[in-house]
Amino acid sequence: MHVVIMGCGRVGSTLAYSLESRGHSVAVIDQDADAFRRLGPDFAGITVTGAGFDGEVLRQAGIERADAFAAVSSGDNSNIISARLARETFGVSRVAARIYDQRRAQVYERLGIPTVATVRWTADRMLRHLVPEGNVEIFRDPTSTVSIVEVPVHKDWVSRPVRALEGATGARVAYLIRFGIGTLPTPSSVVQEGDQVFMLVTDDIAATVTSVAAAPPEGGL
Repeated sequence: MHVVIMGCGRVGSTLAYSLESRGHSVAVIDQDADAFRRLGPDFAGITVTGAGFDGEVLRQAGIERADAFAAVSSGDNSNIISARLARETFGVSRVAARIYDQRRAQVYERLGIPTVATVRWTADRMLRHLVPEGNVEIFRDPTSTVSIVEVPVHKDWVSRPVRALEGATGARVAYLIRFGIGTLPTPSSVVQEGDQVFMLVTDDIAATVTSVAAAPPEGGL
């Protein structure tokens, strides 16, 4: 793949290094030429000094042959303008933008541009380390919307179908750990004694999912 990155701060330079180490070609754009020092002497990609929302600068970075574009500068407006330009003008299929303002991030997500809302994600992760509540959280997506949590289940769920647990809680079982090994549930899977159950939830349903799973199943589930 050829990947164009706008912004050569700590995120952009780290991303460039990671991509290049995986064998991809990389071009990095930044308005400050001194920022390219973060890439180190072994960086073999392209560096272009200029604004990432300038069409000519993007062309110099190889946007017309790019498979992906990442906008990770320190400015929300610059990131979203350049991301839209890459997507809508140059037809890059894989585009992502770092956005600090969560409200803006939600708007751009609706426009089909994946965003990483860094402030909300970081603050949420810090809060959960400082004031842990309820479930054991295994994963949270960068928009801080969806998480995977370990959900303790009542013993009466044993031998019941996983799909019945999903129907009762309104959440999807992401995976099970059975005999110490991660297992993806299938339509025929049943809960076995000793299973650890991990479910995909949003914050607004997490408490309900936990309480339903911790109670005996109703009726003939």
